Amino acid sequence: MAQPLRIVVAKPGLDGHDRGAKVVARTLRDAGHEVIYTGLRRTAKQIVETVRDEDARFLGLSSLSGAHGHLFPRVCEELMSEGLDDVIVFGGGIIPHEDREALFEAGIKAIFGPGTPTSEILEFIDQASKMDDAGVGQGNEWHWTSKA
Repeated sequence: MAQPLRIVVAKPGLDGHDRGAKVVARTLRDAGHEVIYTGLRRTAKQIVETVRDEDARFLGLSSLSGAHGHLFPRVCEELMSEGLDDVIVFGGGIIPHEDREALFEAGIKAIFGPGTPTSEILEFIDQASKMDDAGVGQGNEWHWTSKA
């Protein structure tokens, strides 16, 4: 890793389960990245304001409530409306495989489910950080193919 990346980890909506988000945040921090964890129950606007204010390159979203189909695209839309097209967004949580294509179309670049090795998340961050056009609004259809 050439230099640490700034990564925001957020819990949109009313989901109150954050153990997985905290594990991911700690993994990223232990790998040398600068991690900002927003805490629970954030709105799309609050999350995007944090990404903007912290000048983050990545945004990790976590959802275990089943609201990912609404919340994740809403955050992506808000990022694009704020001109933050270059932010790379990834998600995690209980997200059925049949829901993932719509999330990729919304701009999410990776989805990590329960049991994903943290090393895979770090591999994704490393690969995506080397791309110039992987941001949420940059039109690149590439997305991470999970190994799990």
